[in-house]
Amino acid sequence: MPGSSLWLLPPPSHPLHATLSKLISSTLPSLEPSAASDRVSPHFFAPHMTLTSGISPSLYSEDPQGWLDSIPWPRAEQVRVRFEGPGVQSQDVFFRRCFIKVQLDDVREIAGLARAWGVNGREDVVPGSKTDEWLREWPREYVPHVSLMYGDMPLSHTKLKEVTELVEEAGILLSETNSNGGRGGEGVKGWDGGVVWLVETGSNDIQDWKPIASRELS
Repeated sequence: MPGSSLWLLPPPSHPLHATLSKLISSTLPSLEPSAASDRVSPHFFAPHMTLTSGISPSLYSEDPQGWLDSIPWPRAEQVRVRFEGPGVQSQDVFFRRCFIKVQLDDVREIAGLARAWGVNGREDVVPGSKTDEWLREWPREYVPHVSLMYGDMPLSHTKLKEVTELVEEAGILLSETNSNGGRGGEGVKGWDGGVVWLVETGSNDIQDWKPIASRELS
């Protein structure tokens, strides 16, 4: 990804943080060892939803934490990440080889804020603004999502079904009645609030993508 990025992670105490971390780092790579790309060694990245990429490092200069703290982030109860089925999805895009789609409406505000401050010069998000136009394109061009696996080849229908079953067995709810016969209230559908990371995604190898600043929504 060019430049730096802003990620939204589940709160560290939320069950999804541990569940997604295990799926990403061990369960899914062991299912298909050949899936690991040369660019992912080890095949691990923190569980997250990307709010925006393309942030110039010159914007935060030598004080990334100060810059991140200056953004007027919404309160935790105003941010809801909710998964959207059916099932896990796969596309012919390296960062969307295997992912869970996220419902747009609940993350539109925080993603727009991230884009406005990180890329578009702190503009007001109003009809006709660059950020408003980006938000209109975002669902089609990027697809709000939580990645589970990176790679150069999309998953086959058979493998995708197998991955979906493993994700649901881990306790993540992707549909009202999951493929294992579970009922709607028995799985975790998403998270509220979270932690925003500023990550230099443009220059480092994926295994080195660590936060250079973080801000917990409160």
